[in-house]
Amino acid sequence: MTSGDRWLVLLVKVPAAPSKHRVGVWRELRRIGALSLGQGAWAVPDLPVFGEGVDRAVALAERAGGEVVVLEASGRAGQDAERLAARFTAARSEDWTEFLAECDKFEAEIAKEIRIGKLTLAELEEEEQSLQRLRRWHRDLTARDVFGAPEASAAAERLAQCAEVCDGYAEQVFTALHGGGS
Repeated sequence: MTSGDRWLVLLVKVPAAPSKHRVGVWRELRRIGALSLGQGAWAVPDLPVFGEGVDRAVALAERAGGEVVVLEASGRAGQDAERLAARFTAARSEDWTEFLAECDKFEAEIAKEIRIGKLTLAELEEEEQSLQRLRRWHRDLTARDVFGAPEASAAAERLAQCAEVCDGYAEQVFTALHGGGS
């Protein structure tokens, strides 16, 4: 049995009002990468990396007066688990594609700042914070990409490129502020 053979299926019921509770549960499930199977039904691989997120979603639902039934599932036929794994990987591919687009935006932003000569410590700090956000996002995506979406390796390379671009920008800021001397 492989890691893609066992799944947790969550049947979620949360009162309609106020909607903030349903939205909170929905956000938590999306944050951990759960697959929406239909009205109130979600699935994640039955792996430890998803345990805390499932627990948080259950707690949010229960605090709102709702309930979650969590079932362990494997599918009746081998292709059932394969289909879920393929859907899960497709969702991670979408996540990685979004991440790659954000890397493009990050590099474009730094290129713009260099082009207009905005070489300030405040701008550098802002860009370094953006890089840290990309690093956290990459770490989170890597943790939930348990089947290895094909875009993952390109994303790791792009993150490294973003770090190099930020380092280059930092050097230009330093030079601008200190006149090129040490």
